[in-house]
Amino acid sequence: MLLNTNEILETINMIDNEDLDVRTITMGISLLDCIGPDVHKASQKVYDKICRYAQHLVKTGEDISRQYGIPIINKRISVTPIAMVAGACPTASPIHFAKALDKAAHTVGVNFIGGYSALVHKGFGPGDYALIESIPQALDETELVCSSVNVGTTKAGINMDAVEKMGRIIRETAQRTADRECIGAAKLVVFCNAPEDNPFMAGAFHGPGEPDCVINVGVSGPGVVRAAIKKHGGGKSLTEIAELIKRTAFKITRMGQLVAQEASRRLCVPFGIVDLSLAPTPAIGDSVAYILEGMGLEQCGAHGTTAALALLNDAVKKGGVMASSSVGGLSGAFIPVTEDAGMIEAARSGCLTLTKLEAMTAVCSVGLDMIAIPGDTSAEIISGIIADEMAIGMVNSKTTAVRVIPAVGKKAGEELDFGGLLGKGPIMAVNPASPAEFIHRGGKIPAPLQSLKN
Repeated sequence: MLLNTNEILETINMIDNEDLDVRTITMGISLLDCIGPDVHKASQKVYDKICRYAQHLVKTGEDISRQYGIPIINKRISVTPIAMVAGACPTASPIHFAKALDKAAHTVGVNFIGGYSALVHKGFGPGDYALIESIPQALDETELVCSSVNVGTTKAGINMDAVEKMGRIIRETAQRTADRECIGAAKLVVFCNAPEDNPFMAGAFHGPGEPDCVINVGVSGPGVVRAAIKKHGGGKSLTEIAELIKRTAFKITRMGQLVAQEASRRLCVPFGIVDLSLAPTPAIGDSVAYILEGMGLEQCGAHGTTAALALLNDAVKKGGVMASSSVGGLSGAFIPVTEDAGMIEAARSGCLTLTKLEAMTAVCSVGLDMIAIPGDTSAEIISGIIADEMAIGMVNSKTTAVRVIPAVGKKAGEELDFGGLLGKGPIMAVNPASPAEFIHRGGKIPAPLQSLKN
């Protein structure tokens, strides 16, 4: 596609002044051919394959960044859900695989590796129980490994036995990493309708329907969208604001597709998808909350926030789809509290509450993301938070997720500080009323009627 001079200058300005970046190049790698009954041999195969396929990933990203002047912040790897690999080694601990993943990630130099995962929305397979029980230890004893568990889908309903288990696992993970600001829980996501091609951590895994190896790119540009609204949105109707966001998302997606196709060519790996997700950072200006406030809200969390977020999410998706036939992953707006300067301010002031965030997840692209909660929150209350969020995803046929961090030893109103991309933020109060009896009933919440589409 030929670009005129104004478009080139506009893109340069987006990069230099509006925090436009490629948030991640993520290489997805299938480990299905590494499966075997000997855990030591299988984990060595996992390490060897990742190192063989991803040995040039980081350098390629850096070369593309230098050549085109486009910041590429992270280089990451996603792999086949490890529970599928561990199922062939029923007497061995999946920790062997966690350590192989971490070692491989360090060897090739990526920022994170995702896929210490299990898909249990319809029930537990041979490797699922062991993997889920090992998550606290795995995230304690590794540095770069990320974990996810899919507990529900619109087609299958919600596995409430898994929901109950994950409340306890999140608490244990936070406790085991309490000396590091409970960082383990920040690398653990519980999903409904998890996509198989998501390049963003901590929820990335390489789905069983994916090819042997693929390149997916995640582009982020909340600062660009905010700047466009600030510059051109004065006096505009919401219809016109939506059109402005669509045009901006189109330009961002075009840049992401350029990077993805170039990385694919240089690595001789198929190009998968561009994920156009407005993923914020703690940097001032690079905030989804500021976009919503730019539409006319006094502060994120005010009445009208869910409607503004619905408009934003829809416009981003429409603009992206016009720009590329390979838009996938999550693609929309993320609302991770500790990673978004505007969300942090709104949570500190009390304008943004956990209840309001739950309502917002019905229309955004992911869910309750990077939310610090009091350290004494019970496992049952965490499971209740998960159950509510999974229900929103199941009924609305969308991806929802929960990534909450019980801040061990801290109470609501205090702060948790991870530093870097994960940011910092206030510990948000939770409803103390117990859902324990409901959670301990177990079983399944059946799929809704709209699941019967075929």
